[in-house]
Amino acid sequence: MKIQSGEIGFDLDGVIADTAEAFIRLACNEHAFCSFTLEEITTFQVEDCLNIPIPVVEEIFNTILHDSLATGLLPMEGAVDVITKMTSVAPVTIITARSLQQPVEDWLQHFFSASVCANIHLVAMGRHNDKARYIHEHRLRYFIDDRAETCLQLADAAITPFVFSQPWNQGKHDLQSVGNWQEIHAMLAL
Repeated sequence: MKIQSGEIGFDLDGVIADTAEAFIRLACNEHAFCSFTLEEITTFQVEDCLNIPIPVVEEIFNTILHDSLATGLLPMEGAVDVITKMTSVAPVTIITARSLQQPVEDWLQHFFSASVCANIHLVAMGRHNDKARYIHEHRLRYFIDDRAETCLQLADAAITPFVFSQPWNQGKHDLQSVGNWQEIHAMLAL
C-alpha cells in the first residue's frame, strides 16, 4: 500500500535539513572541535556523547536555529525533489520542534520554488514532546522524524511513525525506519 502525499508529515532537522552536517562543520570551523564524525553522535543530546562543552553545543545550535541560511544548512539529498513532487499532489506539512518560524520559512524559500512553498504547511511548535497534537490537527496519519523518542510517542498516539535513520536513533526503537529520501519516495503514491 502506498501512502498518499497529504497523509504524511515531516520533521525538519535531521529529516529534511542536514543539521548534523552543519553542526559538525560549525563545530570544527568556528570552535576548533574537529575530531569527531557523524557516527559518533550516538544520542540526540550531542553533549552526552561528544566531548564538547554544553555552551558551545548550545551556541552552534542557536546559530543554526536563528539563521539557517547563513550557517550553510543544506537539504538532505533528495528532499527537495521529493517534496516538490509531493506538493504537486497535496500540501506538505512540516512540524518542527524549532520555536522560530521565520528562519525556517527563509530557508525553505531559498531551496524551494514559490509555488512549492505555497503548498507547504509549516508548524514551528517550540518543543519536542507535543507533535502528536499538531499531527492530529493536520489530519496526518504518518510522520517521519529522526528523534526515536518522538516516534515512540507518536505510535502511542495512533500515528504511524517512521524513524529517519541517523546514528543517534540506532538501537533505540523497534519501529519502521527509512534511510533516505529515495526510500520515502518509494513509499508514496506519486
